[in-house]
Amino acid sequence: MNKQMVCVRVHIYGKVQGVFYRLSAQKTAQAAGVTGWVRNMSDGSVEAFFEGDQAAVDTVLTWCHDGPGRAHVERVVARNEPYSSRYTDFTVRSSSSA
Repeated sequence: MNKQMVCVRVHIYGKVQGVFYRLSAQKTAQAAGVTGWVRNMSDGSVEAFFEGDQAAVDTVLTWCHDGPGRAHVERVVARNEPYSSRYTDFTVRSSSSA
């Protein structure tokens, strides 16, 4: 049985910077077997890009709605993108000025 491979770009809003959101997202994604990246955005949000099988990505997306203990997530916006398998691991990226 082939797994459904997906790619999702996510923006997380709320108190999500300065609460170890990125590091926790990395650990959650790695534990689920999801590749991609996560970074802080200049507007105070966090952006992430998840690739993997549907069930694993869904697990990480569910986690995004809560985040680590000190986070207060107000909104999660997820957008599907074409699957590319371009990532081999999950990394924390530098902040974006975009």
